[in-house]
Amino acid sequence: MKVLTGEFKGRNFYMPVNIRPTQNMVRKAVFDLLGHDLSGLRVLDLFAGSGALGFEAFSAGAKEVVAVEKDPLCLETIRTNMERFGLGEPRKDGRMFEVFGADVFVTIKMLARQGRKFDVVFLDPPYDAGLAKKTLKTLSAYDILHPNFRIVVEFGKLEGLASCEHDFNEITLRRYGKSCLAIYGVK
Repeated sequence: MKVLTGEFKGRNFYMPVNIRPTQNMVRKAVFDLLGHDLSGLRVLDLFAGSGALGFEAFSAGAKEVVAVEKDPLCLETIRTNMERFGLGEPRKDGRMFEVFGADVFVTIKMLARQGRKFDVVFLDPPYDAGLAKKTLKTLSAYDILHPNFRIVVEFGKLEGLASCEHDFNEITLRRYGKSCLAIYGVK
């Protein structure tokens, strides 16, 4: 797969074989909806898989990207991709890409304790496992979002995410085959 926009546009990155990657069409849609300039924003990529959304965000100028993935093969792939893009250490411009090999829910609580806040959260859990709903509820319970945040959720069309109880306002909902893409903001 290739990075679609920004600094790393056209550069290849590795994908683990055991995941459902965010397809190019959906990744493009995400950045068409969010905008292609994420300069200065802090991004949290939950259930990161290969890190594709996080790498796109960094390529689009994000100040900080934190990728969270507990699967060992995916974690190894993210770290390999970080090396490909020269993101192992903070850059001279102060921008950084960080990866946590941990459970998403534990990490959200840890980030809240550290007082870290994010402008954009990508949420792409395995489909039909109820993890999207659970993660939205967890995000609404912990203070890790800046006031004008956006949460981008990719989920299976059978999940019924719209009925989820959380503190966010749905800004848009799009369908792409078996995938749905919802963007949430301030309620």
